[in-house]
Amino acid sequence: MKTVFITGASTGLGKAAAKLFQSKGWNVIATMRNPDADTELASLENVTLLPLDVTNPVQIQSTVKKSLELGDVDVVFNNAGYGLIGPLEALSDDQIVKQLNTNLLGVIRVTQAFIPYFRERESGTFISTTSIGGLIAFPLGSTYHATKWALEGWSESMAFELNKFGIDIKTVSPGGIKTDFVSRSLDSATSPAYEEMINSLYSSMEGMMEAASTPEQIAEVVYEAATDGKKQLRYVAGEDAKHLYAQRLELGDEAFREQLGKQFI
Repeated sequence: MKTVFITGASTGLGKAAAKLFQSKGWNVIATMRNPDADTELASLENVTLLPLDVTNPVQIQSTVKKSLELGDVDVVFNNAGYGLIGPLEALSDDQIVKQLNTNLLGVIRVTQAFIPYFRERESGTFISTTSIGGLIAFPLGSTYHATKWALEGWSESMAFELNKFGIDIKTVSPGGIKTDFVSRSLDSATSPAYEEMINSLYSSMEGMMEAASTPEQIAEVVYEAATDGKKQLRYVAGEDAKHLYAQRLELGDEAFREQLGKQFI
């Protein structure tokens, strides 16, 4: 029986992935900041809940150690993350640091903790949730995009580093996901100077969420990445994300930016 280790498993995509892998006969180590608040995953067979705040390097080391003591781990799904929206000049330094710490450094540190184990086994797969926001950019998400574009480039570099040891590293880039992301997993800041752009972005987001995928649909892509045996690096997930990414590739970077900019500015 194979085992998947998942970060950010308390809600949304992380939770949907935990349930899907469990239903396919996998052992699941579902990690989250507060496992005591879980009301569903703990009752499932072959699911183990462990505490993990990916901004805490000491806890990362202890939780990874505990996981490996439980048995072999085959796939690590780096999913913990959240959004930060607002003009850069309105963001506090704490907001910027927290965003980088969670979305980028959390993934890097969890991965780093598992690499020696996978290298010795000469097998294993890392999958990270990036976003269509790691392949294209919208206004007012500069720090969020910084983390997601960073993860795409980091993963591409890491693939060269790890593939020779039999380790795969992949990204899943969803578009919108129908969850409470906007209300629960979103931090924001505002400024009167950007009011028109902010209003325009939020009204566009409402439309985008209508075309969004369910967490279960994106979880299927994560499962595919975990099990297809391909060396493929990037999995664009959801019809909305595929459409936007295809547009960018077809039009080229500058024409695509110009077209997108007309919607907001």
